[in-house]
Amino acid sequence: MYSPAMAMAFSLFSLCFITCTLSGIVLFFKRNQINAKLKHPYLQHRPFNQYPLAIQASIMLDYFFRLMFPGTRFWLIGNANDLLPHVEPKKTPLALKWPIVGFWGSCWLGLIAMIVLWIMLFIGA
Repeated sequence: MYSPAMAMAFSLFSLCFITCTLSGIVLFFKRNQINAKLKHPYLQHRPFNQYPLAIQASIMLDYFFRLMFPGTRFWLIGNANDLLPHVEPKKTPLALKWPIVGFWGSCWLGLIAMIVLWIMLFIGA
């Protein structure tokens, strides 16, 4: 019933969960430094802490898209690049970059791993 591919998918999912948790904790404590450096346009209207959690997460997702896909003009990634043209990914310090990339990268990769794991459990691989 259990295959090496299923073990790998579960291991990847578990690793993504741990990475997301640790990066999220660091991101929580560094959010003021990150916002001061990257300066999202929404922060001109209100301070970061006054936004609901969903909008705070979307601001961090915009930072992730800008840092990881700076030349893309498609869909949400393109919108993030239009909102944050002043952010230069190569000049952004690694100390501010890794919590964002670790959190959102592990969320997206973990989502894919979870879908693969559920498909494998469903088909009995």
